[in-house]
Amino acid sequence: MAIANKNIIFVAGLGGIGFDTSREIVKSGPKNLVILDRIENPAAIAELKALNPKVTVTFYPYDVTVSVAESTKLLQKIFDQLKTVDLLINGAGILDDHQIERTVAVNFTGTVNTITAIMSFWDKRKGGPGGVIANVCSVTGFNAIYQVPVYSASKAAALSFTNSLAKLAPITGVTAYSINPGITKTPLLHKFNSWLDVEPRVGELLLEHPTQTSLECAQNFVKAIEANQNGAIWKLDLGTLEAIEWTKHWDCHI
Repeated sequence: MAIANKNIIFVAGLGGIGFDTSREIVKSGPKNLVILDRIENPAAIAELKALNPKVTVTFYPYDVTVSVAESTKLLQKIFDQLKTVDLLINGAGILDDHQIERTVAVNFTGTVNTITAIMSFWDKRKGGPGGVIANVCSVTGFNAIYQVPVYSASKAAALSFTNSLAKLAPITGVTAYSINPGITKTPLLHKFNSWLDVEPRVGELLLEHPTQTSLECAQNFVKAIEANQNGAIWKLDLGTLEAIEWTKHWDCHI
């Protein structure tokens, strides 16, 4: 079991898909669920605690755009408290192509920095026990929504990074897989800005086509966690879960 009795850190576990996924995780009975998010939400934390009183749910404020050093300090507090962490979920993301630098910082650099920080505790070359990483990327990492090219590119970068982490597992002892939701009904989707306003109605246009609910996405998210498959590229779309086979067009041969 990848959730039951485990210690889990969930970055951005109070967002739309994140909060529904946190609910489903708590139902599955981890030992500890540590939520790191930019804005505290005491009501949401109280709801998670009430769902399963056997699970210890804690919250720490965290902005993924801080430095690796700052991330490491926070993780040190968590590891001092829990001693071990089994799973890190990176779920932070923004969708606003007017905010170019912040989009890259949150969707890609923040994920890289958080993972770089936790490697200090997990890397088997440093005597660490290893661990598991689940990175929330996006189907736009497969094929861009071209009206939001900054967002799409940031998610493609996160997906590529995750695929590399999985291949590095024999060296580091840390496995990784990606969670790639399709269009999901969340507050993030209803209204957002396209790059250079090339399509002011991009959010509305996407909603004219079939979507999934955040609960459907969350339920499949938990199934992917339980599968615990290193290197998996999970597509969570229209209420389904599918493992994507990545096509190789080039190989570095090392």
